Amino acid sequence: MPGMKVPDKFLHVRDRNFEECAAECSRNCSCTAYAYANLTAEGSMADRANCLLWTGELVDTGRKIIGENLYLRLADSTGQNSGANKRNIYVLKVVVPIIASLMILICIYLVRKWLPKGKQRNNKNWRAVLGNFTDSHELFEQNLGFPYINFEDITTATDNFSDSNVLGKGGFGKVYKGKLEGSKEVAVKRLSTGSTQGIEHFTNEVVLIAKLQNKNLVRLLGCCIHEDEKLLIYEYLPNKSLDYFLFDDSKKSILDWQTRFSIIKGVARGLVYLHQDSRMTIIHRDLKASNILLDQKMSPKISDFGMARIFGGNQYQANTKHVVGTYGYMSPEYAMEGIFSVKYDTYSFGVLACAWILWKDGKAEDFMDSIILESYSLSEFLLCIHVGLLCVQEDPNARPPMSSVVAMLDNEVTAIPTPKQPAYFVPRNYMADEAREDANKYVNMSITTLQGR
Repeated sequence: MPGMKVPDKFLHVRDRNFEECAAECSRNCSCTAYAYANLTAEGSMADRANCLLWTGELVDTGRKIIGENLYLRLADSTGQNSGANKRNIYVLKVVVPIIASLMILICIYLVRKWLPKGKQRNNKNWRAVLGNFTDSHELFEQNLGFPYINFEDITTATDNFSDSNVLGKGGFGKVYKGKLEGSKEVAVKRLSTGSTQGIEHFTNEVVLIAKLQNKNLVRLLGCCIHEDEKLLIYEYLPNKSLDYFLFDDSKKSILDWQTRFSIIKGVARGLVYLHQDSRMTIIHRDLKASNILLDQKMSPKISDFGMARIFGGNQYQANTKHVVGTYGYMSPEYAMEGIFSVKYDTYSFGVLACAWILWKDGKAEDFMDSIILESYSLSEFLLCIHVGLLCVQEDPNARPPMSSVVAMLDNEVTAIPTPKQPAYFVPRNYMADEAREDANKYVNMSITTLQGR
């Protein structure tokens, strides 16, 4: 700023030329201005060039006819080091983004390298489990979209599989009550390790239930494969299973007639969905009281699809040499010859429909469980017996499809056929194999007492 009266309160630096004076100001961070001035006698010094520095506010300054050049140090002024500072700023602007980009790339690489290992292991386990599946199963596998739950979360939810959380146990393992994050109650089925049947059971459950959506089927929420552990996570149903009430005299009174009749109709609707309303024809093969779970409103949900089978296309029936299931609920043709179809489930349903009836000679009322005498409807009771007997007929072709059973129970059918006598012995069906010589012989079948399961 030319022609200025120099401010008061300056710092006088001796023996400096102009360049040195400017450098002196730039080195001092507190320097706000400098001047290379000639102080007169009035300023106590006689005609000598001097370096003057100011480190605070510039007080008592202004324009003067004959003044000095006052050099102000602005906020972006860097004095003689401006070149070096510019280089530093350039380096920061270039190097910092490069370093940041490299760090991001390294993080992405580490995430992609380490995190998927567990997932890849799980995928390998999935392939090992699903490896021997038939084509019809593979149709379901294509779009499972099924949630995977961490093993650590499951152990935490079940308190490390504490015995106090056991809800029940069966041939394939135990079922535990658990509470996942968010206080959501679940039932965790822990399949026995090292069992080939357990692997088949697990695979059936995952492949079948994953795509089945019906209010009368239990809902599978997720699964987990961890080393030898195979776990299935279901919705938790507080009222346990039907056998818990049906075969316990102290709890049987909770099941009044309307509740029982509603359960029977719900199970029938669930089977209709499996047999004809889902994408594939599914045969449960283990329908029994212990596999009918009850929700808070006592609505039934069919569970345990470990032995289920899928029929595709025009397939109507199949047979097996490995007969599995529960005697008493097992259809005669399956128990004796390993033949199964949708009529297997129909037979099991018939047994279930008659399971709470006390069989003895006398009137219809004498058949009835004494617990429901006060709440029953005689017409509904007789209808239930009639439909149950139709379902347990000896000839599978004589048993009605489950859609017809639902129509009968809903009183949508006016003429209901008369059931034939239930099979106390099973004639072998030799028509399929004409080479056998003993086509007219019969194989006796012993009666198995039905006990609660």
